[in-house]
Amino acid sequence: MEALIIFWSNALAACAFAALGLSRLAGGARQPGQRLLAAAFGLTACWAWLSAVTPGEPLVGYAESARNLVWIGLLYSLSAASEERQRGVSMVYSAVAAVIGMQLVADTLNLISPSGTIADTILILRVTTVAGALVLVHNLYGQAAPDSRSHIRMAMLGLALIWVYELNLYTVAYLRGASPQRLYEWRGLAVALTAPLFLFGARSGGGWRIKLSRAATFQSLSLLAICGYFALMAILATALRSSHRDWPSILLIAVLAVMTVGAMVVIPSARARGWLKLKLAKHLFEHRYDYRAEWLRFTDTLGGVGAEGPLGERIVQGFAEIVDAPGGLLVVDDPAHGPQLGAAWNWEGTLPTSDQLTAEDPLWAKCAAQGHILEIGGLGEPLPWLMKPDEAWAAIPLVHNRRMIGLVVLASPEFRRALDWEDFDLLRTAGRQAASSLAEALSREALDNAQRFEEFNRRFAFILHDIKNLVSQLSLLARNSERHADNPEFRADMVATLQSSAGKMKDLLARLAPQSSARIAACEPQPMRPILTSVVAAKRRNHEVALLGDTDVWARVDANALEQALSHLLQNAVDASAAGEPVTLRVSTQGDEVSIALIDQGCGMDADFIRQRLFQPFVSTKSGGFGIGTFEARSLIAAMNGKLTVQSRVGQGTTFTITLPAAEPVIEEQRKSA
Repeated sequence: MEALIIFWSNALAACAFAALGLSRLAGGARQPGQRLLAAAFGLTACWAWLSAVTPGEPLVGYAESARNLVWIGLLYSLSAASEERQRGVSMVYSAVAAVIGMQLVADTLNLISPSGTIADTILILRVTTVAGALVLVHNLYGQAAPDSRSHIRMAMLGLALIWVYELNLYTVAYLRGASPQRLYEWRGLAVALTAPLFLFGARSGGGWRIKLSRAATFQSLSLLAICGYFALMAILATALRSSHRDWPSILLIAVLAVMTVGAMVVIPSARARGWLKLKLAKHLFEHRYDYRAEWLRFTDTLGGVGAEGPLGERIVQGFAEIVDAPGGLLVVDDPAHGPQLGAAWNWEGTLPTSDQLTAEDPLWAKCAAQGHILEIGGLGEPLPWLMKPDEAWAAIPLVHNRRMIGLVVLASPEFRRALDWEDFDLLRTAGRQAASSLAEALSREALDNAQRFEEFNRRFAFILHDIKNLVSQLSLLARNSERHADNPEFRADMVATLQSSAGKMKDLLARLAPQSSARIAACEPQPMRPILTSVVAAKRRNHEVALLGDTDVWARVDANALEQALSHLLQNAVDASAAGEPVTLRVSTQGDEVSIALIDQGCGMDADFIRQRLFQPFVSTKSGGFGIGTFEARSLIAAMNGKLTVQSRVGQGTTFTITLPAAEPVIEEQRKSA
């Protein structure tokens, strides 16, 4: 019966870890950490299978040593992945590896010349190996960054369970002088039960970040606890060895029961962990916090690489992680509406409403006036909008340039303690950093809003200028209608002009919408003749305009935008010219470019005016002008990948030259199909 239990329990472990190893290989174990993990699974499966088919043979001991060595190598690769290797950690890994090497030597000597002394030495070495391995597991998990512990927690728990079971197995075997049959029989099953932990907990080694803190102290504490356990069991076994009853086993079971119950109480209980952490920090360290580590973690949470979530939630999370608070919320000062709820992170209490958050709120007013961190609930400051007095723990003002721009309220932990000077100093310093980040975010948001208004104002300025031109055109039409209302040709021209003006007004209104697209819809091959003749015809009613050159050329433009730019420039040329002096539009081609020159014989401009004022918005020399025409014309032409240049001399006129990309003529059927 015992043989069957040994076989099936170890066979189950072998199958479970073989499946884990195959899954790692199937997933593509390219990184060193992944390859070591696959090798560890494979060697564990080999050791379990050898334990099933050849129990008690020396080959099983060699397989166990190889298995432990690979697991230790995996832990070292994870620990060494940090930017700074700790010498103390490397020495511990080297010591454990050396013990495994001595264990292999002792196994070989026992195989050549078996003796009781060598067998006892092997047991002591195995106890030392698993004890050192447990120290390394604790060290690695203790150094892991808080956000990566969730990825390795189950895997580390699986390794700890395997080595804790073997620690007790070898300890009992050494104390009793014989192998404990029951523990040995069910060893395979215990190992097999840890396989699901590796399945759900194993992660890529490259993704585990190591937090360097006061690891040496924790290593010493862990090693002291394990060695103390071993020494206690050895002393008790020596004292009770003369007894006829199996007192060591009974006492061992009692001690294990007490340790198990204690672990079941301490590990799941946040209150117990908080109390234990407080006592350790109080009695073992000069300061409560590792300030370098806390500051690096806080800055990474606020804006480090990989930081996710809104800034408000990250600010609350950073403060909560410093003092181990379960959550919190952020209240932000809105200059227009007063304090407002900005963010909440893991907050399970009552959320304040807009009516409750006011500048007259006692907590807000006191923090704003004093700028000090306040304790809330219990013996601290009350918070009126809390349904339960102990929902909140502390209020941290975020002060920037002597003004409180926010307030972080931390939730009360399971184990509530009084804040001391170290808490206040660290939280106050972190508050300054958080206030700076929050103020920058609020300023950026205000700047974005201002830019949106500026964009709207810029659109409106352009549109107002276009409306002025349309009003001038309609006013002229109204004056001419008094004299030519009976002329059929004039009426037809008037209807066409009104339809064109109405269409342009609709387009202007559409461009005012926030969701309006860019002013340049699409640049396509367009013939120049219809665009130029339309612009010339609109201006020729009041002033003589001549169209010269090859107007049959094509250019890649947006027809409406080009017509609008030409209208602005041509209107300026007409305004600058005397009544009897014509304005000329001359079209020419130069290689792959089309040039349109607008020439007038007006008053002209000097170089200083052209350089400093011509293309500036809201600068005009005309009475009633907006100073937008040339600025908008150059913007439209530049958006079509064109260029606008000007040549002018005072008293000799001005020439504006528009250069546009030339295009091949397109047949009408091709344009429709495109």
